[in-house]
Amino acid sequence: MNYKEFNNFCNSLHCTTHVIQWGNSHVWKVGGKVFAIGGWENKESPAFTFKTSDSDFYFLSEEPGFRPAPYFATRGMKWIQFHDVPKLEEYKLKHFLKKSHHIVSLGLTKKKQKELGLNQK
Repeated sequence: MNYKEFNNFCNSLHCTTHVIQWGNSHVWKVGGKVFAIGGWENKESPAFTFKTSDSDFYFLSEEPGFRPAPYFATRGMKWIQFHDVPKLEEYKLKHFLKKSHHIVSLGLTKKKQKELGLNQK
């Protein structure tokens, strides 16, 4: 996945906004809260950072091409950065980006979730 594909996918998720910040990174938010970052390091290969569940964090931390996200993980947050694996199936990355969107959306107030039409039964 390249940055254009990353941005297109994140844009397809419900109630997302995009800003460029933190050294030209593509930052995606839901309800004003960050759920995914494309970029971060100045490398030729893309890097994608996202929030995970506790179990996914420990699992992915051990997988090739994934690592605890710089800055976030050192502050105790469960964020993973994907980097340096050109053959990762795109659907796997999309799965984790979608989960990150959901996890972050659950952290919004119930009022905000209702306003945005998120997590409604």
